[in-house]
Amino acid sequence: MSVAPIDALSPAVGGCYRDGVVTVRRRGTTAPRRLGAARTPHFDLGRDARGDLVVEHSLTLERVDDDLAGLLSDELFEPGWLRGAEMFERVFTGVVLTCAEDPEVAWEAFYANTLAAVGAHARAGVPADGARPDGHGCVRDYAPVYAQAESLVRPGSVLELGSCFGFLALRLAASGRPVTASDVSAGTMRLLSAMAPRFGVEVDTLTCDAAHVPAPDGWADTVLAVHLLEHLEPDHAGRVVAEACRLAARRVVVAVPLEDTPSEQFGHLWAVHLDALRAWGAAATGWRAEVHEHHGGWLVLDRA
Repeated sequence: MSVAPIDALSPAVGGCYRDGVVTVRRRGTTAPRRLGAARTPHFDLGRDARGDLVVEHSLTLERVDDDLAGLLSDELFEPGWLRGAEMFERVFTGVVLTCAEDPEVAWEAFYANTLAAVGAHARAGVPADGARPDGHGCVRDYAPVYAQAESLVRPGSVLELGSCFGFLALRLAASGRPVTASDVSAGTMRLLSAMAPRFGVEVDTLTCDAAHVPAPDGWADTVLAVHLLEHLEPDHAGRVVAEACRLAARRVVVAVPLEDTPSEQFGHLWAVHLDALRAWGAAATGWRAEVHEHHGGWLVLDRA
């Protein structure tokens, strides 16, 4: 039986999110443990009377941000209570939506808290050894990645491939740049389009495969593919790099996490190493390629 796709702007009626796969509810911080439920520091996991999966949480509007990814990974997915990227996305969406009656209010708090945290970590700096005391998938992990990407963007327009929530696109747009965000998920682009005006910035959006972008050659001065290619099969990833070169007038910036094992819960399909970045750079005819490490691997391509 097919289930409905995730709708990030669907209200959680009565504080309860149901999508046919999982039910997510918010509970009080002092609520007793439900019979038969497993409790972690932030979540209860169990089944309801019908046997459907139920996740309960105690997060609030003041506390919800993209560190939720780290909490879910550390407490529910890495221990093996839950599996799979789709389940991760459904639980993630349910937790955010159940923090407020109005879905846009919930997501605005999520975006505002995340952008504030990214800014705070960027100002404070991150330990050079890459230590991650807050766990995997946390804001402090990608704050230096965003800072590095922003430092590599050339003057002029920017196209980001695989934008997901679009935090980087929003930061770039806030600096006054013309920015287009793209993603294969129509729901994610719909969410970003709803959020950008709430932060006083303009971000154009495109829903498309990053290997087939409906735009002319040299359309943007800089094209970004930041933590995208690990989500794609290797051949598909290579086509995205080639498409980025077609679309970029001046520079292409690629960033990947350097993992020993791909993180399944985040939808990583393979562990991208520096050799892959070098191979993509060598295949880019008419471009100067530079590969380096900085909280992950980077490939920077400039038109020769």
